[in-house]
Amino acid sequence: MIEVENLTKLYGKFKALDGLNLEIDENEVFGFLGPNGAGKTTTINLMMGMLQPTSGSIKIAGIDVARNPLEIKKLCGYLPENVGFYDHMTAKQNLLYFSEFYNIPGHEATAIIEELLELVGIADVADKKVGEFSKGMKQRLGMAQALLNDPKVIFLDEPTSGLDPQGAADFKKIIKDMKKEGKTIFFSSHILSEVREICETVGIISRGKLVAKGRIEEFASQNGISIAVETEPELDPSILETFGRVSMEGSKAIVEVEKDCRVEISKALNERGYIVKELHMLELDLEEIYLSIVQER
Repeated sequence: MIEVENLTKLYGKFKALDGLNLEIDENEVFGFLGPNGAGKTTTINLMMGMLQPTSGSIKIAGIDVARNPLEIKKLCGYLPENVGFYDHMTAKQNLLYFSEFYNIPGHEATAIIEELLELVGIADVADKKVGEFSKGMKQRLGMAQALLNDPKVIFLDEPTSGLDPQGAADFKKIIKDMKKEGKTIFFSSHILSEVREICETVGIISRGKLVAKGRIEEFASQNGISIAVETEPELDPSILETFGRVSMEGSKAIVEVEKDCRVEISKALNERGYIVKELHMLELDLEEIYLSIVQER
């Protein structure tokens, strides 16, 4: 659905993006991670046709973004980190105004807007001026705007910024529902626990370059596998040294291994008369993976 080839963006001598290559499948929820200033928002603005690349190309659903920016805006939705509305207008009036850009007939637009405001949880303030909204309420309205044209691809830049825990949970549910409807979602966030919960594939950008891409479980296996073992009676750690480096955490042994060998460990322990109380994989969490990759970069 999204194809990015050798994408570069210069601001004077500064390279905001440096030869970025990226492919995102249709109906994929893709998490885009990176430190501040890494180029995440620049990438989204280029994908939405709001900036022109210095070199390289972007295609969305086979359409060249630089050559057909209006076509791209018809099939994409976008929630920026700092969403903007007309403060003197109500939530409903703002969305009706934006619906005119998509040539949605008035009666149809009204029905769509009522449904979207219900979806994002602000139907009860539809006729309230946006200038009186909190940041979280504006963020909810921004999600409604992003879905106004029933887009195939949705770009979300820090979508849960300013939301309370309930609001964040509501957004995660909406994103999962959009996935079920077949939409492709590009999700940029600093909240790594959310990325882990929502996204199937993750890309990490640092200093304008994509330094890693893959499924989260693939990152975990690349960064090492450990197996936790606890037995009765208490384990003699030397028994496990043939499988990898062993360390003890209380009565529990942690074995650093190259591959999943839980079956072999279980067999070795049973042969020696141990009762296995606990035997499971320990995965690196996304925060550890992210920090290790960025710091190495």
